Formats: sequence, structure tokens, C-alpha cells
Amino acid sequence: MTIPDPPVEAPSILGMLAWDPPALPILPLAAIAAAALYVAGVRTLRRKGRRWPVARLVSFLLGCAVLAGVTGLRIEAYTWHLFSAFMFQQLTLSILVPPLLIGGAPGVLLLRATPHRGLGRVVLGAALGLLRSPAPRILLHSAFTIPLFLVSYYGVYLAGVVDAIGGTRAGHTALQVFFLGAGLLFIIPILSIGPLPGRDSWLMRFFDIFIEMPLHVFIGVILMMATTPMVAAFAAPPTSWGIDPLRDQSIAGALAWSYGEPVAMITTCLFALRWRRAERRDAERAGADRREADETNAYNAYLRELGRG
Repeated sequence: MTIPDPPVEAPSILGMLAWDPPALPILPLAAIAAAALYVAGVRTLRRKGRRWPVARLVSFLLGCAVLAGVTGLRIEAYTWHLFSAFMFQQLTLSILVPPLLIGGAPGVLLLRATPHRGLGRVVLGAALGLLRSPAPRILLHSAFTIPLFLVSYYGVYLAGVVDAIGGTRAGHTALQVFFLGAGLLFIIPILSIGPLPGRDSWLMRFFDIFIEMPLHVFIGVILMMATTPMVAAFAAPPTSWGIDPLRDQSIAGALAWSYGEPVAMITTCLFALRWRRAERRDAERAGADRREADETNAYNAYLRELGRG
């Protein structure tokens, strides 16, 4: 299937937020299904008398809402023809949605809410089997996630991937799934609180964040400095819109340069707080171990004194 007809109205912020779902709303439906399953899991926990943090619920549902909105509202129709709209969608899918989803700790909820009998036993077995397989260890390692994040920007635009596959509904959807998947694989080892097959040290994870932050900045500078359209798919927007493709490309570069910085800073602050809490817990645990050892040594010394007496 080829690209859909462009909207009649010239692009505007309010116009992009209008209700206009695509003909094949795969990601919006996936977001709605994920939200429904998450809420069902929280209700199951509460029926058992177990609490689930409201902040996690809000984070996950907000991530689902943003995912459904950025792929289901009218902005989706503009992403076929405007570089700036396409870039905004990519940045949202790869930088904003993943931390919101992972902030909801869906893996932990799955393990706690799924029953240990019937179909639930099968689901838990599959989840644990996946955790123990070598694939997640490879996919979540920084040696894979950082190059993947690089490809999602530089490879997509500089190697002509958008022009090659973005002109069909299947290719367009595949790019969206790729952006979302790349963002999830990058953020899971950093912010996830659930069990993982392998996890780098706190210092190494901080280094990963430090490496990721400037990646989209450089591609933004390249787009803003380009004197010719870099992606043929966005080189000729509908004339009725009155859009200069070079100016629109410059806006896309400005988005790549600025959009991710606030999100990256918030992610870094959350990571730093968790790092500090983890070190405090380790210090308290080490202190308790030392006190226990001191008490044991003192008791043994007392017994030796009694034996000599």
C-alpha cells in the first residue's frame, strides 16, 4: 500500500492534535491493549491486598497515552510529508515513551500479578525462560544498544532508509516500531527495576546515558546546516501548505537538537537518585553486617573468657 493522501489543512499544532486515526492503527491499538492489561494487573494485585505505587501506574498509562496519540492523531498523517512531524514522532517514540513505560515497572507487575496456575503458569514460564536465554543479555548490552541508537538516527537519515522503506504503510509502521524498540532496549538496563539477565554497574550505566545524550544533537546540527533536502520523501510537501522543505528540515534538526535534552536530564536525575538510594542501602547493609560480626566476635571472646575461668 502506498502513502495516504495528505491532509487538506496546512499543518498547525492544534491541527496535528485532531482526531484522525490511520487506516491501520497498529501502535495505537497496541498502546490501548497494553494499558488495559496493566490496569487489570494492578486490580489483581489490589484484590490480593497488595499495594502498587500510583506513580508507576501514572507513568505507564501516560506512556501508553503518548504512544497512542503520537501514532493515532492527525500528526501521523503529516509524518508522511513533513520532516519536522516525522522527527517529532521519532523523538517521542524513542526518547519520551520508553522511560514512561519502563517507569511503570511492567515486568515486576507481570511477575507479581500473574497467577501461578493454569495459563498464568505458562506465561510466567515463558517470561522466566526469556530472561534466562542469551538473547536478552545481548540485546540489552551497551555494546548493542548504543550502536542501535546511532543507527536509529544517522543510519535512518544518512543511509536513505526512510526513502527506501518509508513509502509504504508496512515500511512506515516498521520504522515506528524500530524507533520505539531502540528506545526501549536502551532505557531498560538504565531505569528498569525488574529482574534482568545481566546489568552493568551504576557507573557504566551512567556512562551509557552520557554517551546517548549528544547523539541526537549532532544529527540535528547536520540537518540544520544542510543546504539541500536530505530525505527525498520530504523534499516536496504539498504546495497548498506553503511549506519550504529546507526550512522544515531545519525545524526537524532543531527538534533533534533540543527535544531530547529535558527528557535526558530528567532521566539522568532519576538514575542518580536510584544510584544514591542503592549505595545507601548497600552502606546500611554493610554496616549491619559489621555490627553483626562485631557482636559475634564479642560473644565468642566472652565464651573464651568463661572457658579460661
